[in-house]
Amino acid sequence: MDFTDVSLTALRVLRAVAEQGTFTAAAASLGYTQSAVSRQIAAIERAAGAELLERRRDGVRLTDAGRIVMRRAVTVLDEIEATARELTGLPGQGGTVRLGWVPSAGAVLVPRALAELRRTDPDLKVVGREGGTPALARALRAGSIDLALLASAPPFRAPDTESPPLALQTLTERVLCLAVPAAHPLARGDYVDVADLRGQRWIAGSSSEEDRLMGVWPGLDERPEIVLTARDWLAKLHLVAAGCGLTTVPATLASVAPPGVRILPVRGGPQEQRRLLLARLPLRPERSVGRVAAVLHAEALATAGGPPRLSPPSGRE
Repeated sequence: MDFTDVSLTALRVLRAVAEQGTFTAAAASLGYTQSAVSRQIAAIERAAGAELLERRRDGVRLTDAGRIVMRRAVTVLDEIEATARELTGLPGQGGTVRLGWVPSAGAVLVPRALAELRRTDPDLKVVGREGGTPALARALRAGSIDLALLASAPPFRAPDTESPPLALQTLTERVLCLAVPAAHPLARGDYVDVADLRGQRWIAGSSSEEDRLMGVWPGLDERPEIVLTARDWLAKLHLVAAGCGLTTVPATLASVAPPGVRILPVRGGPQEQRRLLLARLPLRPERSVGRVAAVLHAEALATAGGPPRLSPPSGRE
């Protein structure tokens, strides 16, 4: 086992593969060819004397040896990036926290939490990005982010099955609602009956497997007519305002609905619940990570208008 010749490029490639879940996606994110990614992974596995990635039909995931190498690799890469920041003359920071979030959290909760942190902790820097729940769970495992806001729908399960389980805290649990054009016949009442959703036109999520039917009311006994797809929640709501169709939304997004949209509950069937989870690796967090987590929790309570229902913090959902 000899890591003396392992390059930073190989470490970055390993992190990208672990985060993206496939060689192809990692190559695209890095701007490399897939063969170049394969060569870098082969080189670092030779140095480790062990397989670092388990190749599966649905992609790859870190082996036990891979998690050990990844933990060290993240430390090295973070130190290199910190050195680069210091050499550019950037002022010292009160800590940097890397946050990932699902799109619905980015519409309301994340902006409010960041505004509060700028007010109370001006030296604390939060960086991050939006993503889907599976991708963000992989990013946590890969050490690319410190905290993640994840979405969960029934049946409620952990976002992945790897060990150790992620530390999960339910921030909100609220009923799924329906966004309806204000001029639509369904907008005349204070709620929508589930039976009236048959034959409607829907604005769904993007075509990726993980969220392709987000936006369509769950459990419809017909093949839904999807007329438009969009990943961005605000784009969906503006398409609803334009009369293009209906879409589902978490109740917390009612405050950002544009004019021309009514957000209504649905009755006549099981109440569809949605959870927003705060996730991190089960390690003792740094003070800065704990501070960001505390502000996210407080803002989630304020945004949702009360404590989350049913679910106390837990290690696995």
